[in-house]
Amino acid sequence: MSLATPSTARALPPATWGRVRQSRRVADRAMKIIATGFTLLAISVLFWILGMLVVKGLGGLSAATFTETMPGPGSEGGGLANAIVGSLVLTFLGIAVATPIGVLAGTYLAEYGKGSKLADLIRFINDILLSAPSILIGLFVYVILVEPLGGYSGWAGGVALGIIAIPVIVRTTEDMLRLVPGPLREAGSALGAPPSVVITSITWRAAKSGMVTGILLALARIAGETAPLIFTALNNSFWFSPTLLGGVSNLPVTIYQFASAPYENWQQLAWAGSLIITVSILVLSLIARRIVRGGK
Repeated sequence: MSLATPSTARALPPATWGRVRQSRRVADRAMKIIATGFTLLAISVLFWILGMLVVKGLGGLSAATFTETMPGPGSEGGGLANAIVGSLVLTFLGIAVATPIGVLAGTYLAEYGKGSKLADLIRFINDILLSAPSILIGLFVYVILVEPLGGYSGWAGGVALGIIAIPVIVRTTEDMLRLVPGPLREAGSALGAPPSVVITSITWRAAKSGMVTGILLALARIAGETAPLIFTALNNSFWFSPTLLGGVSNLPVTIYQFASAPYENWQQLAWAGSLIITVSILVLSLIARRIVRGGK
């Protein structure tokens, strides 16, 4: 039966129109029940995972987790101090590599690349990088840095994480700059300021909350990456070299190794490390949301 429009509803007999309305109500209720059911299912699975992570993760947390280095096979005690510090260093390197490239590329796309074929090509490549498997990026950096340098290093790990973060920052920066009203740019140009000054002094300032949010989201994106670090920074059971040459300890790879090990204390530390990463990403996400709301 075809749906009746308001103009044809008057031509339908009252009984027919009543059946149409009743069928619409049934379809609406059925769709509402289905959508609600799948939403509750997704939420239940999420809270199940988080609940298990909290219960098992808290059982592995202690003061030693943050003060002692990783234990050897079969030994007791130990912690994740070197892995935590290594993850912080690698994440900082990655975001330091990605931020200037991502911000400047996003600025070009929003301010200079309107209607440009080069800008369209950059957007297309950026979209590919957004969805590219991180393990491929790890293999790419392994070929261009690890093999030529003759070994794993924190520098290679930072570059791999930076490549993953760049497309996130590019997309966010472009979107935020496009939201800046055109009259602001026109006002700066009317005062005789060149485009570069208008961008740095007016456009960036107007969009700074959104741009910072994009950087924080990219930071959260790379904080738990494992696959690229296996091919670049690998891991280290001890404190890494200040030059970052050789294996650099980090939480994601440590969690991967400890979770599959037969030692109970390693498995507890894997749960504790997973909880630390999850809480860190949650905090970064909350900070990003707070910045967005504060900028409005």
